[in-house]
Amino acid sequence: MKVSIDKEDDALYFELDDVEIIESEEVHPGIIMDFDANGKVVGIEILDISTRVTPEKLRLMQFETV
Repeated sequence: MKVSIDKEDDALYFELDDVEIIESEEVHPGIIMDFDANGKVVGIEILDISTRVTPEKLRLMQFETV
């Protein structure tokens, strides 16, 4: 899994799998899900991230496995 922030486009992207994206769907305003050939979610993009999360929270990411 890979997480990237594009400051120029003001977007955050979660890449769940490194496969070809066949289809993308905006499931909520500014939230786009990418799908592979089998319909599996392989990526999630969040647009206008700076209006959704404070800069302090963007600088600090925590990962938790439960």
